[in-house]
Amino acid sequence: MKAYEIRDGFGLDKLVLGERPDPTPGPFQVRVRVTATSLNYRDLMMVEGRYNPRQKLPLIPNSDGAGVVDAVGPGVTKVKPGDRVVALFSQAWPAGEPTRAAQMNTLGGPLDGALAEFMLLHEDGVFPTPAYLSDEEAATLPCAALTAWSALVTQGGVKAGDVVLVQGTGGVSLFALQIARLLGARVILTSSRDDKLERAKALGAHERINYATTPDWDKAARALTGNAGVDHVVEVGGAGTFEKSLRAVRPGGTVSVIGVLSGGAGAVPLTSILMQNLRVQGIFVGHRQGFEAMARAFTLHAVRPVVDHVFAFSEAVRAFEHLKSGAHFGKVVIRVG
Repeated sequence: MKAYEIRDGFGLDKLVLGERPDPTPGPFQVRVRVTATSLNYRDLMMVEGRYNPRQKLPLIPNSDGAGVVDAVGPGVTKVKPGDRVVALFSQAWPAGEPTRAAQMNTLGGPLDGALAEFMLLHEDGVFPTPAYLSDEEAATLPCAALTAWSALVTQGGVKAGDVVLVQGTGGVSLFALQIARLLGARVILTSSRDDKLERAKALGAHERINYATTPDWDKAARALTGNAGVDHVVEVGGAGTFEKSLRAVRPGGTVSVIGVLSGGAGAVPLTSILMQNLRVQGIFVGHRQGFEAMARAFTLHAVRPVVDHVFAFSEAVRAFEHLKSGAHFGKVVIRVG
């Protein structure tokens, strides 16, 4: 099979297309012919060596994949050849709190990921693709969509009438917008570009703040709530935005920490968290049970992922460069099959 590998060190220039033997499924394993894979910022960090500098190489990157079951091993009962499926990010997290096994059995590092023609997975590590979605759309669900679902539903308990602040217009952020709207929440969204804000308005963002022209976006968000503060912040910026997220949220509110786009290290203002009785929740994607609930809700409401651009398999490096540029609106996808 053809597969991209991070082979001789980290960096986009080290991401090379090569050949590996076609995998053979063992007991309770399925072989998936990959048709599409989407990119997450985690994947870019992995390729560049910023996510886990000690990751063993070679590694096939990419945490998200969708495709068709091509072959099954002995004992497999949950899927059959010809079934359309998506690969779950954690191959060992059925439900409940995350475990060490759940953290160590994730696709795109430390396990090989989806930027290849085939994947070998446990039958519990795949989920039927919602019939109304294309494979390119379905490939965006396992990480970005489930992360947003975990933040707002599984962990966040967002309810109708709540105010949710969403940062940016990447994959997680736009899924958070869609899910918050589905729940009946009011959404405030930030971006540095007015054209992206207009597109977010069309998706249902109630209020929008350009943080390039309004650097005190935390104050602007509070002003939009009568200075009460928002109920929940979907924090994807990291160290560069965290303090403002704490200032934007109401006393007793929640900040879901998801991304590190502006850096992962910084001073933590503990006094503000303590005195405002804030809940700061780290979100590690999510479990299979959460994915099942999300898939039911998405199917019922026909939620369609926002796909920015679909690249050919031969354009994988270009796809990563596009993600790194920050020009995307929604998910960047690579068509494999």
